[in-house]
Amino acid sequence: MKALQIVSENKIDIREVDMPLIKPNQVLVKVSAVALNRRDQWIREGMYPNIRFGTTLGSDACGEVVKANDAAHKSWIGKKVVINPNVNWGDDPAVQSAQYSVLGMPTAGTFAEYIAVDVDRLVEKPLHLSDEQAAALPLGALTAYRAIMNHGQLKSSDTVLISGFGGGVAQFAFQFAVAKEAKVYVTSGSQAKIDQAIVMEATGGFNYKEENWAKEAFKISGGFDIVIDSAGGDQINTFIKIMKPAGRIIFYGATNGMPAKLDMFRMFWNQITLQGSTMGNDQEFEDMVKFVAHHKLIPVIDSVRPFDEIINAFDQMKSGNKIGKLVASFD
Repeated sequence: MKALQIVSENKIDIREVDMPLIKPNQVLVKVSAVALNRRDQWIREGMYPNIRFGTTLGSDACGEVVKANDAAHKSWIGKKVVINPNVNWGDDPAVQSAQYSVLGMPTAGTFAEYIAVDVDRLVEKPLHLSDEQAAALPLGALTAYRAIMNHGQLKSSDTVLISGFGGGVAQFAFQFAVAKEAKVYVTSGSQAKIDQAIVMEATGGFNYKEENWAKEAFKISGGFDIVIDSAGGDQINTFIKIMKPAGRIIFYGATNGMPAKLDMFRMFWNQITLQGSTMGNDQEFEDMVKFVAHHKLIPVIDSVRPFDEIINAFDQMKSGNKIGKLVASFD
C-alpha cells in the first residue's frame, strides 16, 4: 500500500509499505481522505521532538472500517469514521499523560491507504459531511474545541477575538464561537482572510499589521471576554490591554516565542486568565464531533488533491498561502 513517510530531515516520500496487521481490539480502516496540520510540516523540517525516520506521517483521516480483529467489533465494518488521533491521553481529563503522543509520530499515522487503530479511536462520520470535509476535523477541531469550550468556557453572551484567522485551529474556533451565537472578531495580516471571516458571519476584523489595530478593536468591541491565540510573543500584552475584566486568553502555540515582558499588574487587577492549551481529551473529541454534527458545521477547505500529490500540499503549507485545511484524497 502507499504511505507518506519521513525519510530524513526535510525529505518525505510516498513509499510502498506492508499492510498493517490488526491486533486485539483493533480495526482496519481503508482511508479515503486525509488532511495536513502544521505539525506535519514541522516534523518534515526536523522541528519536532523524537523524530523517527521511516514513520508514516499524518493525524487527520476519514475512512471506512473494512476489517475487525474481534467478533464483538464487527458491527463497525462498513461504517464511515473519523479517527481520534490521541494516543495515551491518560486518566486525567485536565491534562495529558507523560506517555501522550499523537498519531503520525512516533506511532504510524494516517497518510496511508490503510491504518490499523484501536476501536475506541473511532467516531462515526457526521452524515452531513463528505469524506474530505470529515478528514479535516480531528486535530485542528479538537484543539480548537478544548481551547474555546473547556478553557474559554464560551457563552453566547461573550465577545471573542480569534487571532490569526486562516489557520485550521483558528477557523474551527471561529466556527464554534459563531455557532454558539457569540460576537466574534478576527485578526489577520491578510485583508482577504478578514473578508472571508466577514462572509462567515464575523462581527468584524482587524489587520494586525496596522499600528493602531488594538485601539480600534477595543473601541469597536468594548473589549473581549475570550481571545484564542496561536502565536504568543509580545502580542500577549496587547491582548491583555483589550480584555474585559475576568477575560480569558487561551493560547495553543508560541510561534512568536516568549514575550519580552508580561503585564502582570494589569492581569491581576483585572482578574485576567492566561491559559495554555493543547489538543484535547477523548471525551472532548466525541463532544466536538457531536457539536459539528448538531450544528452542521462544514470545515473550511483550501483545496483537495490526489494523495499522489500530497507533497505539494506540504509545500503550500510552508508558503502560508492558504485559507483553511489542505486535504488529499484516495478517491
